[in-house]
Formats: sequence, structure tokens, C-alpha cells
Amino acid sequence: MGEKKRKEATKSRFIFGKKNYKFMFIGLAIIALGFILMAGGGSDDPNIFNPDIFSFRRIRLAPMLVLIGFGIEIYAILLNPDKA
Repeated sequence: MGEKKRKEATKSRFIFGKKNYKFMFIGLAIIALGFILMAGGGSDDPNIFNPDIFSFRRIRLAPMLVLIGFGIEIYAILLNPDKA
């Protein structure tokens, strides 16, 4: 009887709950989307300037998505898994 109780006490438990992991994956997806939107805009020829690197998407939208994604990650880590 004592051994069974000890095994139940040492049963492994995840640190985060299902809700935490859901928010973490959403945050990671938003961060990845932000980095994908930031990519590109370069030129193959170094003598030709491509003004597309200064577009709204690369200067404002993509960094904002990355920061929002990091905010969601922080929220997911600090969310109490016991409070459902």
C-alpha cells in the first residue's frame, strides 16, 4: 500500500497546462509569420538599390507581429495552469 502511494506522489506532471501550450503555439506561429514577412526585398546586383526593403510590411507590420508574438509567449508562460 505504501509503495502505491509513493508512486502516485512521484507521478510526473507537466509544468504547463493545455491552455498554456495552445497560447505558446499561437505565439510561435505569429513570431514565425513576422519573420517571414520581414524576409526578402534584396537585390542580386549590389549596384542596384531596391526601395522595396523600406515597405510598410517590412518596417512596421512584421516587427509589430514579432513583438505581439513575444507578448503572447510571455502571457502563456505566466498563465496559471491550475486556474481553468
